[in-house]
Amino acid sequence: MTGHVLDQLLAAPGDHVSLGAQVLPPRHRPWARRRVLDVTEYFGHASGGVRTYLLAKAEWIAQQADLAHALVIPGERDAVVPYHGTHVYRLRGPAIPFHASYRVLLATRSLRRIIAHERPDLIEVGSSYFAPWVVSHARRRVPVVWFYHANLPRLVSPDLLRSSPWRRAAARAVGGYVGRIGRTVDATFAASEFAARDLAAWGVERVVRVTLGVDVAHFTPARRAAANAVRASLGLGVGPLVGYFGRFAPEKRVHDVVQAWPAIARETGATLLLMGHGPERERLVAAADARSVRVLPHERDRHRLADLLAALDCYVSPAPFETFGLSVAEALASGTPVVSVDHGAAAELVHASGSGAVYAPGDLEGLAGAVIRMLATSREVVAARARRHMLTHHDWPVAMRRLFAAYAQVLAR
Repeated sequence: MTGHVLDQLLAAPGDHVSLGAQVLPPRHRPWARRRVLDVTEYFGHASGGVRTYLLAKAEWIAQQADLAHALVIPGERDAVVPYHGTHVYRLRGPAIPFHASYRVLLATRSLRRIIAHERPDLIEVGSSYFAPWVVSHARRRVPVVWFYHANLPRLVSPDLLRSSPWRRAAARAVGGYVGRIGRTVDATFAASEFAARDLAAWGVERVVRVTLGVDVAHFTPARRAAANAVRASLGLGVGPLVGYFGRFAPEKRVHDVVQAWPAIARETGATLLLMGHGPERERLVAAADARSVRVLPHERDRHRLADLLAALDCYVSPAPFETFGLSVAEALASGTPVVSVDHGAAAELVHASGSGAVYAPGDLEGLAGAVIRMLATSREVVAARARRHMLTHHDWPVAMRRLFAAYAQVLAR
């Protein structure tokens, strides 16, 4: 999605309006046999996987004449913005202090009005702050599913066995919160076996395994033809190129890659690209060797991002608690091999596709060895295998058909 369209969805309108009072736009496709309303707080200028998923859903639904869609997200001010036939309702909400890209949803009255107007057959909640409770108060008798996009207890205490007592206690409290949300909805969706197991551990029942997808027409090995131009734009010479693109936060373990990098660089002469934003950015910049590690800002241009992924010789995913791993899926669709920590949803993608290597959590020598071995492997063979797997299992139309089959299961109960 281009930055221009995203700005249109997120920017404040010129005139202040109130979705608690103004006349709402006519429903799109009033004849639709199924109407879905998405509500999430995980939608901002620098947010990633959830936003990509929701916009891909809107675009797919636009091509299905018997379906209709609406989306509710927070913003600086109330507004309604059209997107491929989807009404995107922005409800005014305060920014989250520790995550400037996100805002919270508090406008129960406005949401209740939107639900009554759109008349959805099903509501999907895609975040875990206030949205589940706002929806719970506003939904009346509409079935609700919760898509578990963020592994909350793991953010508090990544290692539930070795963490300090207070972190374990905090993780148990957050796990209890996850369980409470699970009891308020009709089903909880999980995009990986890892996420499903963690949900079960926190007492969440009615868990449904679904999958997410990737835009295989946009993220494609064909873009590797532009690799030399990409390198030139970054001032890079010859030598392998390895990358991590995503959030710079403690739970992502990006610092593990930087610590392991000197051994990789000595053996292969490779350059590491770290692209993203987050609280660990300054620490990563300070630790980076300017000669072989480059830290780039978050890239909002999806075409530029796709070109960069295809130009890589290897993508590395050090985050052990991913619930799906969209950047890994995009790398595999681009024909780029992936080295992942052997834990979480990213590792599931690597194992299922047979298109990369894994290393044990915390094993920096294992990380370095896996990257070195992958750079010595024929990229063409791995690329073909990766591409085939993504086309078969994670093309967005495939993922959307599975998603709506899961909706049908919930509605049939």
